[in-house]
Amino acid sequence: MTVHQDSPMPLAPHSSSGSPMHPALTQSRAPYAEALAHAADRNSLFLSTPGHGGTRTGISAGQAEFFGEHTLSLDIPPLFDGIDLGVDTPKDEALQLAAEAWGARRTWFLTNGSSQGNRMAALAIGTLGSGVVAQRSAHSSFIDGIVLAGLKPGFVYPNVDEVNGIAHGVTPDALRHAIRNHPEPVTAVYLVTPSYFGAVADVEALAEAAHEAGAALIIDAAWGAHFGFHPDLPASPVTQGADIVIMSTHKLAGSLTQSALLHLGDTEFADRLEPALARAFMMTASTSENAHLMASIDLARRALMTSTEAITNSLENIRHIRAQIEATDRYHLLSGEFLGHADVVDIDPFRLPIDIAATGLDGHTVRKRLAEEFDIFPEMSTATTLVALIGIGKSPDIGRLIDALETLRLETADSATATSPAASLPPLPTAGRLAMTPREAYFADSELVTAAEAVGRVSVSSLAAYPPGIPNVLPGEEITADTVDFLQAVAASPSGHVRGAVDPGLETYRVVRN
Repeated sequence: MTVHQDSPMPLAPHSSSGSPMHPALTQSRAPYAEALAHAADRNSLFLSTPGHGGTRTGISAGQAEFFGEHTLSLDIPPLFDGIDLGVDTPKDEALQLAAEAWGARRTWFLTNGSSQGNRMAALAIGTLGSGVVAQRSAHSSFIDGIVLAGLKPGFVYPNVDEVNGIAHGVTPDALRHAIRNHPEPVTAVYLVTPSYFGAVADVEALAEAAHEAGAALIIDAAWGAHFGFHPDLPASPVTQGADIVIMSTHKLAGSLTQSALLHLGDTEFADRLEPALARAFMMTASTSENAHLMASIDLARRALMTSTEAITNSLENIRHIRAQIEATDRYHLLSGEFLGHADVVDIDPFRLPIDIAATGLDGHTVRKRLAEEFDIFPEMSTATTLVALIGIGKSPDIGRLIDALETLRLETADSATATSPAASLPPLPTAGRLAMTPREAYFADSELVTAAEAVGRVSVSSLAAYPPGIPNVLPGEEITADTVDFLQAVAASPSGHVRGAVDPGLETYRVVRN
């Protein structure tokens, strides 16, 4: 684990006019959550949405019994006086505190997850131009954004560990090459760091490469919301020159599922991107944003900013967990090997990619059996690897996981169920040729064909093996035989799922009509 120097203190956030806002705010408060709690404590008569009215009467009794009446009373609708209606509201204060905490010029609370942030970013960069270079292991939600914005993508390919099915990051030289080879001027770049497996790319060098080409840099840091809050954690990409950064606070920072952030960096692109992002937010956000989600972001930010000792203890705990795994001699953490790759400069200690080949079973089978037989739920798996994550401040009994793996190993030893984990799935397929833009393909006249007939045809769908949700086929790309084999194998695996599939077994595909 790399030890980091303290990151410089972020600048105080500014309004679009350039003047500081709310100078008396303190990071020890959670103004939105506090205002929500104050409103919930009032004896109000709601003759408005939501229909449960914050009480347990009538058909809301089941809701109150399941969630608790206090949860209902906190379900305050938008445009509520004392919370988010007017100027310099508690919500405005919470947003400013978040911008200050992460070092951003401006921050948006997202209640549709990082997927909303990816679509926002795609729509916003459309104001700069249509040429974009995206990491080929981008999340499917950014591909959705490319379709929505009518962007013309080129791709930069991450380094891939073929044996373990792990995509890492990209190098600045690979990014420069992709920018030079794009058929039109590149005005934006979209990259992913940290990776699903915890590998961290060199954001400062990548920002320099993008900016020297005149392109804005978007970082999908969905897994890095906790970065920058302790000297032993990687720095936040917001402070490393990125222009737009998307983060899922729910992943490791403790907020509720589906809550996330989008940050605008204080860069040369900020003046142009800020109004574009504001419009994109209006297009992608619900007009009935969930108050619980926004309050949980506010509370998570406060915890990150005021819990240095707890984060220190959590890092010490994670060192013990990592050492406990390595001490087994049968299972080891692949993240120790990540720093040998040119595209990786650091790792996220809270993500544990465990080589479980010693069990004699493929990772997908192991993950399924852990859930069904041991009530243990890892984040994801590949053929050889199980990825566990530890939330900040949590101290799970990792011995329970090791014991379960040993039980599976002993059951499998010398039995007919033993397999070669690496052979359980075909290798990750190379993407097919981009025959038309994703938007053109998405809206093209289409037809349904069999898997055999789909080979060589242009897909109208985005098909992504889950997890991690990285598209294997994009709208506009030709479908290859290797891709068909891979997706069908994923669909047939114990915990496999392909987002965008017409049928569960990937027997048919929707393609552009000839």
